Amino acid sequence: MNDNVIKFRRKEAPKPPRQTPPWMRKALIIGGAVAAFVAAFAYFYVTGDPSSMTSDLAPLR
Repeated sequence: MNDNVIKFRRKEAPKPPRQTPPWMRKALIIGGAVAAFVAAFAYFYVTGDPSSMTSDLAPLR
């Protein structure tokens, strides 16, 4: 019966954006750096890049 009545309501207060805790941000940065080094090591280990060979450092006779 009251379906045609306009109900005036207050707007809900906007929620503040979620902030990442500082410890989690540091952990993500450190984890990303470690992952980058592991990925680089795996790449050179798998591909066998000859520039990583240290044949120039062999003792001279």
